Amino acid sequence: MTVMAERKKFYEMSREERLDYVRKAARLSDDIEAMLRPLPFEDANRMIENAIGIMSIPMGIATNFVINDREYVIPMAIEEPSVIAAVSKAAKISKVKGGFTAEADDPLMIGQVQVVGLGKIKHAAAKILSNKRQLLAIANSKSRSVVAVDLQVRQLRDKSPNKMGNMLLVELIIDAKDAMGANAINTMCEAIAPHVAEITGGEVVLKILSNYATRRMVRCKATFDKEELGGSQVVKRILYAYALAYSDIYRAVTHNKGVMNGIDAVALATGQDFRAIEASAHAYAARDSTYRSLTSWRRTKEGDLAGRIELPLAVGVVGGVVNVHPAAKFALQILGVKSAKELAMVIAATGLAQNLAAIRALSSEGIQAGHMRLHTRKFSK
Repeated sequence: MTVMAERKKFYEMSREERLDYVRKAARLSDDIEAMLRPLPFEDANRMIENAIGIMSIPMGIATNFVINDREYVIPMAIEEPSVIAAVSKAAKISKVKGGFTAEADDPLMIGQVQVVGLGKIKHAAAKILSNKRQLLAIANSKSRSVVAVDLQVRQLRDKSPNKMGNMLLVELIIDAKDAMGANAINTMCEAIAPHVAEITGGEVVLKILSNYATRRMVRCKATFDKEELGGSQVVKRILYAYALAYSDIYRAVTHNKGVMNGIDAVALATGQDFRAIEASAHAYAARDSTYRSLTSWRRTKEGDLAGRIELPLAVGVVGGVVNVHPAAKFALQILGVKSAKELAMVIAATGLAQNLAAIRALSSEGIQAGHMRLHTRKFSK
């Protein structure tokens, strides 16, 4: 989409003007007011058990984003003040150097079937692999939307204090297409479970997807002009802040919370499973047995600040809440994304921008002063 020039800054507009801006920017013809109305209780009651009402979270628009040479206005659902203003400012700084560059892997997910009580695990593993074609056919008979493309086995040593014994993991590798894929993957795992038990002679316990989506990585980078950031001294102080987040878990957790302020807000607005996203991201942050920053920062030869984020990110533009919640549908329409991969790239860019905004504030005036300054709209476009 091409975001048209504004006479007013976005924060100066009335609600009606903001909605009109979004309508034109996203080329929407639907009734925006209808899509933003609270979810009817009847729908909520069908979505969860024992429903008593609806809890609303503010949804706003982050501006100034250029990702892979395309302009975006990004819906964010969050209750924390200053996040949207801060991320919009960071995105504006990134535009000076061309914006964000992102890429995403194909949407491959893992479904796990746990087999226990095996005497000869290697023999059982070999039997599973010899029946791979049959098991894949059974899995694929249960879904029209996602495809099991491979099956692998892993022998796993029990490290728990209960000493339950070693086990075999039968893992489906599933192309989730443009869905997050959880329900379809779980169905596939459940479908092959009795056959796995029969082939191995073992007992199947768990049969469920893994939310640790390491085959579904997204990467994003951007360069931020040193003068726009506040000068070389600010760049240096940001690098000191990154050094602390890389080296100390107490800082890393708070550093990554700032990253997730951006990621979760877009995920929530677009109807994603943000709990799964959080769990996967934090597991990845600890992948070398030490919890570290999800982002990395360095100084370029020109003295500018270059940032990068990489994380597993399982999202979808079809299925789940996306199909039933009008606000989530509306948010995806605003973004204009055509695939789950594109949505993942937008979310990653938002996380990187939010991290830059947070560490810039921390490295200069402090987060409280930064919040106050942004909340008074001095930095928001």
